[in-house]
Amino acid sequence: MSLQAAVVLANSALEPDTMTSVEELAEFFVEHGYTGRHDRDRAELDAVRSLRPELRALLTTDRDGAVEIVNRMLAEESALPQLVRHDQFDWHFHAVDTAEPWARRIRVESAMAMVDVIRADEMSRLSVCADDDCDGVVLDLSRNRSRRFCSTACGNRNAVAAYRARQAQS
Repeated sequence: MSLQAAVVLANSALEPDTMTSVEELAEFFVEHGYTGRHDRDRAELDAVRSLRPELRALLTTDRDGAVEIVNRMLAEESALPQLVRHDQFDWHFHAVDTAEPWARRIRVESAMAMVDVIRADEMSRLSVCADDDCDGVVLDLSRNRSRRFCSTACGNRNAVAAYRARQAQS
């Protein structure tokens, strides 16, 4: 869940920017199942928005680069992983207290999610959108590793372009 949220947050910086209001931030909080402190103010919005370049770098680098970023993020946040169980979630890791600012928790949870990706050598699950006009991050959780586009819109745009190209050749 944290990895999917990190991808959505990183992609929210693309045009059009989709994280511009406190209301959009609140929707993101609910949609991605976050719990704990949520201030619902401009300062929190700015703090969360400021994570986007770092998350993009984390999600689009190679394995060794990801290790460097993860280690830096966890060290800077003095992360201390502990098993917790709350709400509808069974045992899982938290590395900062839920009372900490949300942006700090996003940063640590994203780094912790990448630990699993790195350890499992699954960096190939992360890529950049195959659409020539898009730089969105793609998280491919499909069984056959076939996801190439960051969104349905990019996939549809490319399918239509391919169809038109085939029709023009006929």
